[in-house]
Amino acid sequence: MKPPALPIRGLVLVLALACAGIAPASGGGGGRWDVLQRSIGVSAMHMQLLHNDRVIIFDRTDFGQSNLSLPDGRCRRNPRERVLPVDCTAHSAEYDVASNTFRPLFVFTDTWCSSGTVAPDGTLVQTGGWNDGYRNVRAMRACDGGSCDWNETQDALAANRWYATNQILPDGRAFIVGGRRQFNYEFFPKADASDASAIALPFLVQTRDPEENNLYPFVHLNIDGNLFIFAKNRAVLLDYKKNKIVRTYPELAGGDPRNYPSSGSSVLLPLKPSPTEAEVLICGGAPAGSYNSTKEKTFFPALVTCGRIKITDASPAWVIERMSSPRVMGDMILLPNGAEVVIINGAMDGTAGWEAANTPAYAPVVYRPDHAPGDRFEEQSATDIARLYHSSAILLRDGRVLVGGSNPHIYYNFSNEQYPTELSLEAFSPEYLDSSNDALRPKITHPSPADPAVSVKYGDSMTLQFEVPAVAPRRRPRGGGDGDGGSLGLVSVTMVAPSFTTHSFGMNQRLLFLDVAGPTALHGAAGAYEASVVMPATAVLAPPGYYMVFVVNGHIPSEGVWVHIE
Repeated sequence: MKPPALPIRGLVLVLALACAGIAPASGGGGGRWDVLQRSIGVSAMHMQLLHNDRVIIFDRTDFGQSNLSLPDGRCRRNPRERVLPVDCTAHSAEYDVASNTFRPLFVFTDTWCSSGTVAPDGTLVQTGGWNDGYRNVRAMRACDGGSCDWNETQDALAANRWYATNQILPDGRAFIVGGRRQFNYEFFPKADASDASAIALPFLVQTRDPEENNLYPFVHLNIDGNLFIFAKNRAVLLDYKKNKIVRTYPELAGGDPRNYPSSGSSVLLPLKPSPTEAEVLICGGAPAGSYNSTKEKTFFPALVTCGRIKITDASPAWVIERMSSPRVMGDMILLPNGAEVVIINGAMDGTAGWEAANTPAYAPVVYRPDHAPGDRFEEQSATDIARLYHSSAILLRDGRVLVGGSNPHIYYNFSNEQYPTELSLEAFSPEYLDSSNDALRPKITHPSPADPAVSVKYGDSMTLQFEVPAVAPRRRPRGGGDGDGGSLGLVSVTMVAPSFTTHSFGMNQRLLFLDVAGPTALHGAAGAYEASVVMPATAVLAPPGYYMVFVVNGHIPSEGVWVHIE
């Protein structure tokens, strides 16, 4: 039957689907693991998805040879290299999601424990590293045909950036903060001579302890344009334009550290249309003293708690929640349905560092922020590959989570180790990708996922056409709720900024629900529908660049389409 035209208000679209029920799949241990590549030749310490659906992967250069040769007899000749001044292997690779293939990339100086941002034009801008790479900036364009490679600029930064964090700003620049023995921040690119020097941030001095525990600080762009910065167990709100701390948040209860090497993870939870509040979630970490104890091969259990805080509240307070199991070195990924965060990779004891953990966390956990307290965490199906120190995970446009890396050893080591260096790539498919949900999964038909990214302006309306099957069996949503009968499904639209992931933090990760212009008709012919969505109003809400847009039916997302906003 053809649905009548219905008015649309706000976020939720109501689709009259005959006998169709919209719900996530039920049952415990959800999700599926697939090995995509047994070896790509390099360990995925850092990963970034670009808008051509290729993933840029890179490790460090200072450990000797990788297992991926450079093409055409090319070699890296670098007299400053500590281990192998002449090296004919690659330490970076480009992974093509569509074809499940990869190719070597040439990176010259050391990218060990570095950071990155995607510029508004879609170029990956990677900053810092170690040794000869401390102050270098490397750029990688998104292009087809396998012709692009890294372009490196020497000494482009004001300070050494090793274990630093990047956050894209509303003006398109990168805010770069911290790093080992760097209690300051800077911007890139440099606007003028006033940008040439690093700017002191005493907060980083105050949060450093004998084990450091404030490296790779968690940074999130707040909806007021200021920067939420979390280090160790404390947080501030920085007005970076005035170099002024405008708010100091309560300490996270317990006093235990959450940043490298006691690496927890953090996300800014999904933002509603025209948001008036923003929440940050921080999960996992390690008790104080854990890092030093690992040197004696004593591995303390990781933290089992999460802290959640509304950073926009007049009187903000941390709410403490317990995961189903302890975790350190986990990655937190915002799933495109806007209803779930997956916590994946890491260990149940120890800390980040060389051979500093002993019990891998094989099973991801899904966190549902809108569920009632006590009903938010659910363990998922486990992998059989340990993903410990120097592992990473990112969201792909098809809704899968790409997982790679893990090298808890100083060099590549594949034998006589309980947890050898890992060169494989896996995909974790959340439960919404189960075949039992195929009848409920939207398919965007306009713009086509195969087309180049659609360019939009702030506040623009964008028309989406998509298909949803007209008839599907009713299923009861996990955790209870309104799942018993009826013929209406709820559809929303989300917009996701891909993350630069390394060392348990997805830099620049952001998910927004889009508003819907109304009244707008949905035309249902053989399950075909149309909706007009409104882009975020300002660059404070969505910094300029490339995003993935998803249509979500209940909790089941479509494959995304790329949009470029400026």
